Amino acid sequence: MSVSQNQKPRTEPTLHAKPMLQRMTFDNVREPPYVAPAQPPVRYLPWLLLIFFIVLVLAIYQESRNHFYQSAFWHWYSNKLTYQVKDSATEQIHYPAAGPFDQRFGYSRLPVWIEKLQQSGFRLTAQTEFSPALMQYARLGFYPPYTEKQSAGLLVNSCQQQTLYSHQAPAMQFDDLTKVAPLIIQSLLFVEDRTLLTPEHVQANPVLNLPRLGAAVWSQLQRAAGIPAAAAGGSTLATQLEKYRHSPQGFTSDVADKFRQLVSASVRAYQQSPDTSMVRQRIVLDYINTVPLAATPAYGEVNGMAEGLYAWFGAEPLKVSRLLQQGPPYSEQQGLALKQIMALIIAQRRPSYYLLQGRNELEQLSNRHLSLMQQQGLVPSALAAKAIQQPLHFNGKAAPAAQSGEDFKASTMVRNRVSQLLEQSLYQLDRLDMTAQTTLHLQLQQDISQHLRALSRYDEAEKAGLFADRLLQSGQQNKVKYSFTLYQRTENGNKVRVQTDNTDQPFDMNDASKLELGSTAKLRVLVTYLEIIAELHRLYAEEDTDTLQFVNIAPQDHLTSWVISYLTEHPNTRLDALLQAALDRRYSADPKESFYTGGGLHTFNNFRKEENSMTPSIAEALQQSINLPFVRLLQDIVNYSIYHGENSSYQLLADDDNPRRDQYLRRFADREGTTFIRRFWQKYKDSTAEQRMQLYVGSSRQTPERLAVAYLYINPTSTPAKLDATLRAQFGNEVTEADSLKLYDKYQPGAFNLPDRAYLSRSHPLELWLLAYLQQYPQANLQQAITDSADVRQEVYQWLFKTRFRSARDNRIRNMLEIEAFWDLHQRWQRLGYPFDYLVPSLATALGSSGDRPAALAELIGIIINDGKRLPVFRVEKLAFASGTPYETHFDRTSPQAHQVLEPEVAAAVRSALQQVVSVGTGRRLHTAYNSANVIIGGKTGTGDNRLVQLNAKGQHVSSKALNRTATFAFYLGYQHFGVLTAYVPDAEAEQFSFTSALPLQVMNSLAPVLQPYLDNGNWCH
Repeated sequence: MSVSQNQKPRTEPTLHAKPMLQRMTFDNVREPPYVAPAQPPVRYLPWLLLIFFIVLVLAIYQESRNHFYQSAFWHWYSNKLTYQVKDSATEQIHYPAAGPFDQRFGYSRLPVWIEKLQQSGFRLTAQTEFSPALMQYARLGFYPPYTEKQSAGLLVNSCQQQTLYSHQAPAMQFDDLTKVAPLIIQSLLFVEDRTLLTPEHVQANPVLNLPRLGAAVWSQLQRAAGIPAAAAGGSTLATQLEKYRHSPQGFTSDVADKFRQLVSASVRAYQQSPDTSMVRQRIVLDYINTVPLAATPAYGEVNGMAEGLYAWFGAEPLKVSRLLQQGPPYSEQQGLALKQIMALIIAQRRPSYYLLQGRNELEQLSNRHLSLMQQQGLVPSALAAKAIQQPLHFNGKAAPAAQSGEDFKASTMVRNRVSQLLEQSLYQLDRLDMTAQTTLHLQLQQDISQHLRALSRYDEAEKAGLFADRLLQSGQQNKVKYSFTLYQRTENGNKVRVQTDNTDQPFDMNDASKLELGSTAKLRVLVTYLEIIAELHRLYAEEDTDTLQFVNIAPQDHLTSWVISYLTEHPNTRLDALLQAALDRRYSADPKESFYTGGGLHTFNNFRKEENSMTPSIAEALQQSINLPFVRLLQDIVNYSIYHGENSSYQLLADDDNPRRDQYLRRFADREGTTFIRRFWQKYKDSTAEQRMQLYVGSSRQTPERLAVAYLYINPTSTPAKLDATLRAQFGNEVTEADSLKLYDKYQPGAFNLPDRAYLSRSHPLELWLLAYLQQYPQANLQQAITDSADVRQEVYQWLFKTRFRSARDNRIRNMLEIEAFWDLHQRWQRLGYPFDYLVPSLATALGSSGDRPAALAELIGIIINDGKRLPVFRVEKLAFASGTPYETHFDRTSPQAHQVLEPEVAAAVRSALQQVVSVGTGRRLHTAYNSANVIIGGKTGTGDNRLVQLNAKGQHVSSKALNRTATFAFYLGYQHFGVLTAYVPDAEAEQFSFTSALPLQVMNSLAPVLQPYLDNGNWCH
């Protein structure tokens, strides 16, 4: 049949055509064309599914053999997960949350520390920045891929990048897999992952063990359906690493957590290359070195099999590995080594249980696994038999000490500083992935430490000239402790270059002690005196002489009176000239006068009797360290605080005709009372009841009667027995039980009001009130105390202005005003670095009774040589966290802001006075020692004889016991270096010593050959 031109040629039916196509004709029949359906006929579907299944099986089989597709995918994806270190802060970083290793190494705490360090004088100089892909990956909860550290710990370097301290955790590890006995590796893989190191599959994914994963899933499904089934673990070594490093608390919490482990481990495995041969070996080594194995009391936290062998069984890891590399004949030692290894491999599942109550069960499981390995030919029968016969003995050892170099005092000091900065214990600090650079000069630190230690030997002490009058006697040299600190003033602050002593104890005498340092207190008194002269100069220097004649001056205010008189006679006097004139003022050294101070009459003595008839200038008294002129000078300072100014307490008492007196006094009482509540709160906050009482007793001169008055007010419900115990603890056998009972009856709570008790106890009434308040309301805060003390503040100040019993009122006024004056003095001293929360309100403070700290004295010297500017003192210069990880962060010191705390003219006057102490005064034996260094030397000496003095009920001296003896020299060597050297004898041995400040001066002489090269060079750390 022919085909017309309008007709389309016939097409053969396709596989999708319906049977009706066979009956179609090509006549001129206008029928719509047929469109074949998209779906195949039902009869072909099974064949298609079969083909798809076969292809899928072949693909899975092929992928299981060469892992081509997943290796290519994971390697491609991991290359997008990158990071780099930027020389600035960045927001493009995500820190881990709760993984055990992330917490131990400090990665999870970095956001908190960044903020804290920036508030503590550091600036962030470099930080890691994540790529966008890594940022998204981390936010989804996956763990960033990088070669994780098997161990990390604190490293402390000197300013010249020399190691001062080093600690690594875990402390014991195998360096590489070749040092691990093959039998250890075989035992681990037999228990955990038998195909991990199969060499044929170079691209194998070490994360997935399909038979093991399938068994784990099947067991979970059975248990979910209520069918009893043993729990099977599906984790490989790779996922276990992710789990105990990064999962919260080291456990898999749910399916999502397991998924995060699988993905993170796969990305990490293929990060470097599709070939995972080396990665799988590293996985084995990482697991052996880091697997958590609980903790022991002697060792602490245990991680890795090497530490496990040592901490659990007391075995040496390398020795165990060598034993298991030896061939037959097999010894019992080899058998025990294999048994210990198998026990640790099994114990990682429940380490705390097996270490404590599950030891017998661990023994049985170890034997069972050894038998299975022997049956499968993995362990020689003779060795397996030896191992099964050996019992496990849990006799672990303590952790080895960290590498602290030759001078552990310096490293301890630095660690303590960093510990305070980060609010971490020293144990936690040592396990952080961190490097700290200190300002210490290691070589000089070691040289001076060695020199000070050598002085305990007779020949070295004799060579140094330490045996002489007012120095040491033969045989005493090994009982004296020396502390030395040297600072360098720089544009970036005062840097500690040396801080050491010759003790073997961690206690830091320089920076953590409270010592009576004797005449060094005269330096603080001198500075305060010249400060006041400068204040008065600012007030009156520009006034004309006619105006100065009408200034209202209290008769007791000798300092204001002298300045007014001098400016009247010498108009337009410059401050430096006035300060020099103030140093030339003369005070009597006569010790016969009694001083009403500290609630009673006291007398003071000079060091040498020939000084008693002298009337030296202030400068001369400082040079020769004469006591009585400074007692009188401090008395003038106290009187200045009390009587100077229109708002002084003296003016309040004198202005009896003021019609608004009552209203003014109420405002004054409220304002002043609130000030003192705040001050006393600072003194006693964060202390227990017992600590508060000790602090109160230590800050005032006590007698049994005074203490009983205060104690019974603070503890109104106390019993006679408690009062007796308190008095005996302070005064010993000088107080009998009958005395305590008499005092208890006399000073019952209702017998006296608060002002009377304050007078009787020689205390500030608000201090007593606050102590009693805290005893009753220990959880109260400062604002509550201020609110609740409103009525008390009025009561405290009202009795001061009553006219009845004038003499008693005057005595009370005098006591209270002196206490307030010493609070003002304390604030002045604290501004210049005084380290303690109170001063003893007595003129004896001029001679050192309030104590001091060597480091604080050195800081005062630093202010003086820096023209009155206070720079921060620091020992830690740089911090680096997590180097070589995605969390790498670096800190450096910020440029400090100097605070002008003294007038430059005051600092210059004091500096000149200290130079005279060395050239012609008590420090003159040092005058020629450092000539070759070509530096100007100045300083202040001090000797402290700290004794426990017992008084009887009448306040009379009964006995004294030596607590310690100190001698100090605070110095500057040129205008760039300053420091302090202290000689110290503790406890009752101090009774046998009579050395003075000549001893530290002589030690400074002996240090000259060590110090001079550094002083001449000046370029310390470059």
